Amino acid sequence: SPLEAPTAAAATDALAAFAARAELPKPPDEAAAVAASRLELRLKQLVRAAPAMLFMKGNPETPRCGFSRQFCEILAEHNVPYETFDILEDDEVRQGLKKFSDWPTYPQLYANGELVGGLDLLREMVAEGDLLGQLALEEPEVVETPEAAAVREADDLNKRLSALIKQSACMLFMKGRPGDERCGFSRTICGLLKEHDVEFDSFDILTDDAVRQGLKKFSDWPTYPQFYVKGELVGGLDILQEMSSDGGDLKKELGLVD
Repeated sequence: SPLEAPTAAAATDALAAFAARAELPKPPDEAAAVAASRLELRLKQLVRAAPAMLFMKGNPETPRCGFSRQFCEILAEHNVPYETFDILEDDEVRQGLKKFSDWPTYPQLYANGELVGGLDLLREMVAEGDLLGQLALEEPEVVETPEAAAVREADDLNKRLSALIKQSACMLFMKGRPGDERCGFSRTICGLLKEHDVEFDSFDILTDDAVRQGLKKFSDWPTYPQFYVKGELVGGLDILQEMSSDGGDLKKELGLVD
């Protein structure tokens, strides 16, 4: 009888049977690969956590093995600054670092992110002399946190603002500059000061947004222009207009007349 073409189902079954017989390799476990990659990154960060990093059993105050105790004693004797990691607290690091460093035992000492070795090698270095010089430890990198950076920047700005308001006996923070005022309030206050022969320096807040925003908080005064005398806030246009109302002597009111 004529041969019949195989059905789709039969073809699928045949392919599955072939794959099973051939024992085709399976793709690597993605989860395991990700975990291994994360561990490697963590180990790279740990060995560089300090210029000298000692991976030991226990800690310098309570070493958990004789080799770790001797290691700490030698480093202390030779004034080597170092940080430690207790491998007994983290088996993933304990097992992973052996493979990472290709060094099967503990303690392990790293200098500047590079493996130095164990206790025997440390003793050899001591015998050669100048252990600290041989380790050639780099200065630790200071990593500034976002919070610390924000505090430092705020302090720097406040110092700058404090210097600016004392830059002259009379300082006007305005939009634009005298003769080229960029708002009506700035134009009016400049005219008022000139009318009363008040000598002043000015700062254009439109050219520096850090000063513009920072001075509002620094002085607790939300608007511009702002006028300062001898580093002290007088106020804005309304205050100066009140001080000069009814023919008052603005210079005298500002304490600029002996």
